[in-house]
Amino acid sequence: MQLPDTGTILELSQGKIHYYDVGQGDVILFLHGSGPGVTARANFERNLPAFAEHFRCLVVDFPGYGQSEAIDGDPVSVCVSAVVELLNELAIERVHIIGNSMGGMVGSVIAANHPERVNRFVTIGGIGMNLFSAFPADGLSLLTEFVENPTRERIESWLRSMVFDQSLLTKELVDERFARATEAKTFESTKRIYSRESIQKIAEFRRGAAAADVIAHLPRIQAPTLLTWGRDDRVTPLDMCLIPMRIIPNCELHVFPNCGHWSMIEKKDEFESLVLSFLRRA
Repeated sequence: MQLPDTGTILELSQGKIHYYDVGQGDVILFLHGSGPGVTARANFERNLPAFAEHFRCLVVDFPGYGQSEAIDGDPVSVCVSAVVELLNELAIERVHIIGNSMGGMVGSVIAANHPERVNRFVTIGGIGMNLFSAFPADGLSLLTEFVENPTRERIESWLRSMVFDQSLLTKELVDERFARATEAKTFESTKRIYSRESIQKIAEFRRGAAAADVIAHLPRIQAPTLLTWGRDDRVTPLDMCLIPMRIIPNCELHVFPNCGHWSMIEKKDEFESLVLSFLRRA
């Protein structure tokens, strides 16, 4: 089953949100990452045929991305509020969550704060904190360089940091992401997180007395959890998974070799087989 050209736009209390709704059965909520030009469709379109065969798939554009309106405020908190309100409006009581990068962060907060609404939780990188690797990792530094000077060459450099297999980066993909990334709304959403000032504040926070706040909610996650990670992730390096793996009560970890930050794309078949087995487990 393929995504339609356009999905549904719903008016929420703080703005309009766009989502796709395909398939039937238990609901999977797909939450995308935060890179320039990203959308729900760009992250997950290739995976939807496999999942929609067994589940109802709700694929959401976060505020400020794709066709959803931007909302002022802390990006993760804004996304959590919007997603929970969307579920309420659609009268969806319980979901599985699959979150990539920032989508994993958002999903972890929902799973911790609304445990009664989450069946199973899957992340693709994203959550945790750097133990041995430097922050920001080079993939995040390349994002900051793009924000400071948004050229096609800089977004290509960032995209190359996202994958192990460089052959995945076609000219068409780079052109498409650059066009979306430089749209005014999308660029502002990217700038809010990845400006040099923002990244510096995050780095200082993660070195400070309150650094543990980044992971403090993770032990409250009651849903069975699957962490998936690319061994060669240059955005959220592999050592970030060690604390979540230990403190999320019912947690498993799968590491894909020869894989970067987009395991759902770079290891498509393996990812789908692994996650479908986990979600359908008794």
